[in-house]
Amino acid sequence: MTVRRTAATLAATATVLCAAAAPAAVAAPSPSPTPSVALPSGLYGTKDPTYDGVWRQSLAFIAQRLEGVTPAAAAVNWLVAQQCDSGAYASYRADAGKPCDAKTMTDTNATAAAVQALAEVGGHGDAADNGVAWLKSVQNEDGGWGYNPGSPSDANSTSIVIGALAKRGERLGDVTTKGGRTPYDALLALAIPCGGKDGGAFAYQPDKAGKLVANADATAAGVLGSMGKGLAAWNNSASEDKAPTCHKGAVVKPEQAAQNGAHYLAGALAKTGHLNQPPMPGTTDTTEQPDFGNTADAVVALAAAGHQDKAADALGWLKKNAAPWAAENGPAAYAQLVVAAHTTGADARDFGGVDLVERLSATGPKPAAVHTPSPASSDYAAQDGTSDDAGLGVWWLVGIGLAAGAGVGFLISSRRKTPQL
Repeated sequence: MTVRRTAATLAATATVLCAAAAPAAVAAPSPSPTPSVALPSGLYGTKDPTYDGVWRQSLAFIAQRLEGVTPAAAAVNWLVAQQCDSGAYASYRADAGKPCDAKTMTDTNATAAAVQALAEVGGHGDAADNGVAWLKSVQNEDGGWGYNPGSPSDANSTSIVIGALAKRGERLGDVTTKGGRTPYDALLALAIPCGGKDGGAFAYQPDKAGKLVANADATAAGVLGSMGKGLAAWNNSASEDKAPTCHKGAVVKPEQAAQNGAHYLAGALAKTGHLNQPPMPGTTDTTEQPDFGNTADAVVALAAAGHQDKAADALGWLKKNAAPWAAENGPAAYAQLVVAAHTTGADARDFGGVDLVERLSATGPKPAAVHTPSPASSDYAAQDGTSDDAGLGVWWLVGIGLAAGAGVGFLISSRRKTPQL
């Protein structure tokens, strides 16, 4: 889902991001240094949350709610308290009691992730809608969003904002700029036409020469964004197990861009069964390493686009190899694997012999409730659309009644309609 930025990458590539270049590894949350001060009791993970506190909290909620786990009230309250009065979120605010000001580095990714989380919690609809209002207020003239307000639009940020808007029932075709451009216009402008070796992929942003360069992480995000889906997307497509096709010619429809992107991802995964991570900027080591986070994102995108069979080998590779990576990287990494398992119909409680759900929950406060969903239940498969505070999820109602819980994205606890384009 969707825009996974590592703390290490953010710190190392801040100037690169400002120059509108794609980050080297957006999808895999890397460990950041152990903080020198005590972290809030409601926060998931033990690493420095400066660059990913809100992000990892939100992803943890996504994965838990997919698997029938209701997070503790303390965890939910922490996320709610991180919001600025404007509706925006920063990556992390150490002192949430201090009002946000001009120096507060708010960003679209944290805000969009938190909106999807709050939409699933129930009882925090006003906060979620305030987040949506802020996101709409910082929409770029091309119809998209950059990581920070006013920065050039990129595929990842635009896609995660689309997910947040869709989750709150926004008609995406009506979210327009003064010039009439929609979020889909911005995404389609970053889609590489079919025909060449990178045909079908999305670019993160145009390079300095204006050329679109294929980016696997941006493509995974772009596939979900083009379908109006959020950080977790259940496959409700009739095209399952059919090979994705790259449609030649100008990309004029979001659905076409999504299938083109799925075609590119299927080809990229077919080479080794996983994606690789480019070398970090500024390093002399040019050896590519397996990219667990981006591989998980690609699995989710392919399955959501109706091509679970094309994601099978990569899912198998993750089952065999990803547990040490997740253990080192913490809640967001576990969450990505849970979402990949859930989207493909795999068992997140026995993922290569590892109970991902239990391990994820262990990174935060003890859950308020745990209910193991049945794959046959209509509440298990998420659908896209809106959720109302009055329509709290089954796991909330069954599990804790009056206690506070949380979740995010396109998850089981809401009743969703197909997003309006």
